[in-house]
Amino acid sequence: MDEVEKDILNQIQSDFPIISRPYREIGKRLHLSEQEVIERVKKLKENGIIRRIGGNFHSRHLNYTSTLCAAKVPEEKIEHFVEVVNRYPGVTHNYLRNHAYNVWFTFIAENMDSIHAILKVISEETGVTEVRSLPAVKTFKIRVDFEVQ
Repeated sequence: MDEVEKDILNQIQSDFPIISRPYREIGKRLHLSEQEVIERVKKLKENGIIRRIGGNFHSRHLNYTSTLCAAKVPEEKIEHFVEVVNRYPGVTHNYLRNHAYNVWFTFIAENMDSIHAILKVISEETGVTEVRSLPAVKTFKIRVDFEVQ
């Protein structure tokens, strides 16, 4: 990555303009054209540097609830299990861990009853019986920016 791409990444992490033409605003900040910002962001996405651009919402402020989920998934079922989990729009992300509970994901829904019902469906469809909800007892939110240098 060149310095311009690093500057763009630093701008879009936590200060993405919520306006009709955000790339024009980022261009103004960095003395670039709107089109150059768009092309560079597109290239960063194609190269796997940027995975997605989207908002982060506080589920509780929207009257939703969230939980961390963990599942013990046999190696031969991981691909299918993850495919099923990813069908649900309330799953914000998931990842593998080197642990007995090897697939972890976060789930957001209207209420915990909805989450538990969907976890039951996931378990039935995949044959994975150990799927646990681990709701937060206390939430700590910190702002995380990864300055690209």
